[in-house]
Amino acid sequence: MSRTDILFRPVDLGKLKLRNRIAMAPMTRTFSPGNVPNSKVVDYYRRRAEGGVGLIITEGTFVDHPAASGYPNVPAFYGKDALAGWKRVVDAVHAAGGKIAPQLWHVGAIRRPGVMPGGDTPGHSPSGMARPGKVTGHAMTQEDIDDVIAAFAKAAADAKRIGFDAIEIHGAHGYLIDQFFWDGTNQREDAYGGDLAARSKFALEIIRACRAAVGPDFPIILRYSQWKQQDYSARLCETPQALAEFLQPLAEAGVDIFHCSTRRFWEPEFEGSDLNLAGWTRKLTGKPSITVGSVGLNADFLPDDGTADFRAAETASIDTLLERVERNEFDLVAVGRALIANPDWANQVAAGQFDSLHAYEKDMLHQLV
Repeated sequence: MSRTDILFRPVDLGKLKLRNRIAMAPMTRTFSPGNVPNSKVVDYYRRRAEGGVGLIITEGTFVDHPAASGYPNVPAFYGKDALAGWKRVVDAVHAAGGKIAPQLWHVGAIRRPGVMPGGDTPGHSPSGMARPGKVTGHAMTQEDIDDVIAAFAKAAADAKRIGFDAIEIHGAHGYLIDQFFWDGTNQREDAYGGDLAARSKFALEIIRACRAAVGPDFPIILRYSQWKQQDYSARLCETPQALAEFLQPLAEAGVDIFHCSTRRFWEPEFEGSDLNLAGWTRKLTGKPSITVGSVGLNADFLPDDGTADFRAAETASIDTLLERVERNEFDLVAVGRALIANPDWANQVAAGQFDSLHAYEKDMLHQLV
């Protein structure tokens, strides 16, 4: 028996049953002209399912709100054509034996006016700030908040209707939901601002609305992070107790699985313990968790000064990862850039073909293969 076999046993996460513990991490690729997933996008996801991935989490796909999209050529998750494109993706992944969840996304204040769709609509956020202290966009009204919540719920219902196996709500990396979490960008004085419990109200309402839209048995994943694109040192929670107080209401609202985004999966989250963020999340909530962060590579995707664009990285040993899986620190392992470089990464690892794995090169991000 190979040591890697632990990654490739079927896993039962309650409402989600997978053929193995390997997930594909969501990665924005901007290869959907007109915001519609095309045949190349279908082939891209199909190849990773054929390559052995158990659960594919799609790139961020934006909900039906004028300020939701922040980048050109990213896929939408509304409208006849876009949903038909996603249905073809779902069917292709299922035919290859995989399961798939769309990552439902609103970029918030990151948006720059002029990006289509949305045109001149400014970025929307809790206090009009993409980074602390600098107002660059629109501070959301209650009507704006209600519209976004409804858009997430509609997207969740559409995901279930067209055959997805779960949804992931993007609550990380300094995008809209995370902008509400983060005190640096949420300076509201109403019920959506204040301490972290109050700043979680927006996310809780989105989760509850999505749960109502899909029913009790459809899996909901929440991706969250301590770090932000605008500040890699930012932290929502400085202690395990604070993290527990943050996560428990989210779990009670309807989150089934937490996708715990870190830049380096091997780094401990708090002093005095080797547990990473996914490990602590599983321990504190009792919910399944997904670890992510430079799996299979020797460097994270961006240096601390943020000057590179998904920098190159060499392949790296997964021995530390396997040790953590053996200790049941987390339930799933999300692989990102290594799966761009190696569509068959899961099958190669299962076969012990580590020498045949390719390093990740920067230009690969701009090639849809």
